[in-house]
Amino acid sequence: MKEALKSIQWVKAMEDELLSLESHKTWTLTELPSDKQAIVYVSQPPGFEIKGKEDKHGYERSENEPTVYVKRVNEKELIIICLYEDDIIYTGSSNELIDEFKQHMLKEFDMTDIGILNYFLGLEVIKGKEGIFLSQKKYAKDLLNRFGMIKCKTVTVPMIPGEKLQLDDGVGIVSLFLQQPSIYHLGAAKRILRYIAGTIEYGIWYGNKQQIILTGYSDNDWAGSSSDMKSISAHVFSIGSGSVSWSSRKQGVVALSTTEAEYISAAACACQAIWLRKMMGDLMHEQQLATTIFCDNRSAIFLNKNQGFHSRTKHISIKYHFIRTLTDEGQVKLNSVATHEQIADILTKALGAEQFLYLRERLGVTTI
Repeated sequence: MKEALKSIQWVKAMEDELLSLESHKTWTLTELPSDKQAIVYVSQPPGFEIKGKEDKHGYERSENEPTVYVKRVNEKELIIICLYEDDIIYTGSSNELIDEFKQHMLKEFDMTDIGILNYFLGLEVIKGKEGIFLSQKKYAKDLLNRFGMIKCKTVTVPMIPGEKLQLDDGVGIVSLFLQQPSIYHLGAAKRILRYIAGTIEYGIWYGNKQQIILTGYSDNDWAGSSSDMKSISAHVFSIGSGSVSWSSRKQGVVALSTTEAEYISAAACACQAIWLRKMMGDLMHEQQLATTIFCDNRSAIFLNKNQGFHSRTKHISIKYHFIRTLTDEGQVKLNSVATHEQIADILTKALGAEQFLYLRERLGVTTI
């Protein structure tokens, strides 16, 4: 708090916030009695929750994403609102719904309509007739300027192919080594910045002419973490064009084989697929068919379909077998894909330039 009070911008923001609360009569400001101690609740205190009493004018809060509200007028018309602190972005299937929402908000609250979305949470948005382009051009430039590398020599790939990070040397996931960095980690971080310098104009393109079908890719790098021999899991999802969800993280257990590592990765990918399917249902794009998850390990696919290999799977945690239930219910299905077509591979290890650039394009990363 002491540090924040030194910031003129922070103090000004707090003054504006208090004025807004006072003008809307949200709170009644009063002096705290000398014999009382203040209690600040970030959320509603236990025992005092009031659910379902908000006047939301027909808007339903998503059970899958608390910051999203949806209002459905009929089977085809809807408006979607996303809240983040005191910022709101919204879109709808018709200009009438959008104008109605805009006028209602301006009438009820002291707020400013800044027009078409161009910038939000570090993302720059360019809207065209054939789709939307998302990038982080400003963020990338600010980052390079901060470290004096705006005019540095660029590289094609962010990591040297085949190298991995150790606790004392190598190249890899730099953020894991902040406490014990070495000259090699510094070199790895600078190479990432050099890659960013060469791709400032790049972003993800989302076309509006593709079919809205959720598709996933799951992959892993077996024993990819040299320090503890745990594998690196990764998955990518797209809906017709550019990627909409991706993840790369270390597995929580040591896998005894590549098949086991792939099976664990596929289970995590399937869980993400279920959440995305629910979100698409909220947005009136319910997926009627099972979501395809592509895996480049045939043994893992066979293990998912055949429950007879008890000796091979009895040591695997029960939670990873959840994918079998999802497969039986027809919510997901594992399909085979060639290794060179495995898009998630770009998130598990350092690749050569040719394969890296090919998979980067498959992610939807491009320029306009």
